[in-house]
Amino acid sequence: MEMLAYAFGEAAGVWQWILLHIWAVNLVLCVVIVFFRRHDPRAVWTWLLALYFIPVFGFLFYLLLEQDYRKSRMFRVKEVEDRLKYSARNQEAFIRSRDMALLGTLAGYYSDLVVYNLETSGAVLTMNNRVELLTDGVEKFADLRAELEKAARYIHIQYYIIKNDEVFGSLLPVLLKKAAQGVEIRILCDGMGGRFMPKKNWERLKRAGVKTAVFFPPFLGRLNLRVNYRNHRKIVVIDGRVGYVGGFNIGKEYISRDPKFGYWRDTHLKLYGEAVLGLQLRFAQDWNYASGENLFRDMSYFREESLPLPPDSLCEGVGIQIISSGPDTQTRQIRDNYLELFHKARHHIYIQTPYFIPDDAVLSALQIAARSGVDVRLMIPCKPDHPFVYWATYSYAGDLLKAGARCYTYENGFLHAKGVTVDGCVSCYGTANMDIRSFQLNFEVNAVIYDERTTERLEDVFLRDLPRCREITLDDYEERGLLIRFKEQCCRLLSPLL
Repeated sequence: MEMLAYAFGEAAGVWQWILLHIWAVNLVLCVVIVFFRRHDPRAVWTWLLALYFIPVFGFLFYLLLEQDYRKSRMFRVKEVEDRLKYSARNQEAFIRSRDMALLGTLAGYYSDLVVYNLETSGAVLTMNNRVELLTDGVEKFADLRAELEKAARYIHIQYYIIKNDEVFGSLLPVLLKKAAQGVEIRILCDGMGGRFMPKKNWERLKRAGVKTAVFFPPFLGRLNLRVNYRNHRKIVVIDGRVGYVGGFNIGKEYISRDPKFGYWRDTHLKLYGEAVLGLQLRFAQDWNYASGENLFRDMSYFREESLPLPPDSLCEGVGIQIISSGPDTQTRQIRDNYLELFHKARHHIYIQTPYFIPDDAVLSALQIAARSGVDVRLMIPCKPDHPFVYWATYSYAGDLLKAGARCYTYENGFLHAKGVTVDGCVSCYGTANMDIRSFQLNFEVNAVIYDERTTERLEDVFLRDLPRCREITLDDYEERGLLIRFKEQCCRLLSPLL
């Protein structure tokens, strides 16, 4: 008995030592969070609660999810930084020194937003552009295959998700054929989104001469220490002639072949003109980091003569700035663009997003707009693909309803479109959701479009979606059951982590 008591005493002592050290580590981590995350009080409290209630796993989750890349230079290339700064300075000086009428009515009214994008990321305003809208997956991939067939020099493809199914199977023969013809092909995929693709498929592409790379690849097997930071961008550039950006990934659900979702409603932009250069620059920077190949050593990929843009070109066609943001940037550029657009709205704001988890600034801007008489309309899915995100979305939609906005759930399948239109004048569409993850954790890219005709076409798409929606009234929202209220509050508490 004495031996048994001694053994239990020793074990208790070991556990006491372990718990004491866990407590000490948690205490240190709490101090770190309080002092280094002061800019985001909600995230601070969320992490403190996680450390308090689940001390061991909370510590591991923090190490896994909270790496900070904002001061890192790992994604930057000096050549492109210098060139973009030079181009941005030239164009900014032109905008500031000349009559705003030279920019056109829209770009002139939004000149402060144009300058902000120039200063923060070198996003040059291009005006010689044309935009086509693709809102159906079958249509989008048929169009993409047709453009791939026309490729003469290079094809650059970047998607968050690439799955080994019929959609990829329809693209593969075209890619193999173009590679055999000597066309340079580069395919970039996110480490998390690319986990669905068997290694043998990547090997087959490489044997055919296709270059492939993975952004933040898994560390051991499928373990990814940077899982919280996802490259959510979807970009295709073909010969510098045409570019694609938007919400569609490569998978059968995106052509409405997954019964879980039904019809997949998304929006992709097909761009012609100088804005394609912006997509090319974004792809090249991501490719440089993931593959180590520096495309900026061959400036023929970037049509060097178009940078800086001649002032005369600022008055023709559709005005577009390609903007991007991610955990490596000091500013939340896409979020800030939304804020500026909401503040400038005078008549209406139309929003489509699968996930609506705004930060305080964005939510407040929309509430102020709605209470000021602006027609604010939000369209979200009727079904979840991520339950926690869905109920948090529903909770924030309720905040807009209370401010006088109108909210709709898309009932004809799954809504995955991501964008904003304002006053029939300016639109911002691309890969970013209206949520905290897209604002500060994901690598995203959007197109800001300063053009009435294009924005009106996007708003026509929104209005055509309305008959397929159910409007959520404030009375409907207030009558929701106790279980739904509980789900909302729990998921909302976790919103900084979703």
